[in-house]
Amino acid sequence: MPAPQENLPIRTLSALTGVNPITLRAWERRYGLLQPRRTATGHRMYTAAHVELIRRVVALRERGVPIGRMREALGTSAAASRDAPGPWTAAIDRMAAAIARFDEAELDLIYDEVLAVHPVEEFTHRLMLPLLARLGERWAKVPGAIAEEHFFATYVRSKLGARLLQRTRHTDGPRIVAACGPGEHHEIGLLLFALEARLAGLRPIVLGADTPFEEIAIAARRSACEGVVVSHSIDPAPGTLERRLAALVRESRVPVFVGGASSTRHRPAICAAGAIPLGAEIEQGVRLILTRLAPKGKAP
Repeated sequence: MPAPQENLPIRTLSALTGVNPITLRAWERRYGLLQPRRTATGHRMYTAAHVELIRRVVALRERGVPIGRMREALGTSAAASRDAPGPWTAAIDRMAAAIARFDEAELDLIYDEVLAVHPVEEFTHRLMLPLLARLGERWAKVPGAIAEEHFFATYVRSKLGARLLQRTRHTDGPRIVAACGPGEHHEIGLLLFALEARLAGLRPIVLGADTPFEEIAIAARRSACEGVVVSHSIDPAPGTLERRLAALVRESRVPVFVGGASSTRHRPAICAAGAIPLGAEIEQGVRLILTRLAPKGKAP
């Protein structure tokens, strides 16, 4: 005999998912989203798997996926949930193709499909960061790649900015000022860092791209933050690290961290300026910041 959770009547499925029985029946008849077992008297009986399926449908609907495209979206989400590189590669390929066409609607669809079943941390590490690396490779090789990157940066800025605002009231950890350094116009990495930091309990104050060190220092003092994070992927101008970064460390009066590819290439100069290199791995960098900012005697 099946376990009790494998014999759920439609009224129970409705109570567990918040979807009324009429809608559930319509989704079954018109779109084939459900295939319940039938009793001898014709009553529909559902399982725990059906509950999870409907919750995924509801999540995708809230993100704007049309019910007519739901089976396609669910298929992609199910594939993406398997711990294998193939589905993620496929999602990256789809996003890259949508960016090349400047197709915001398709980006929305892929974005919503993946986040319907994956936490944002996994979305960041397995989709966004590899995608950014691919776009970076295209920058100097493909006509229109700069326009593609600007288009995608604007798209991601709106998406991640909304998530950062949603989480503002839910944390009371250390405040940090986060900015792209002088000459650094690629702020997607900064936004991804800020979101990861927020998820880890930090409170980032994001200043954005190409921020002079002098302005970062002012923001640090006025905000009474506990740390400063500078994102740099490009090589800074001569003297920037030796003089201007050292001045930022002095004037900020809090620990200054430098992340991004530049922090790996110029680690000795960053250390000599009194700052702390984070490397290019976002999650590892956030852990280091938490360790350095944690109260003495208390683990982060």
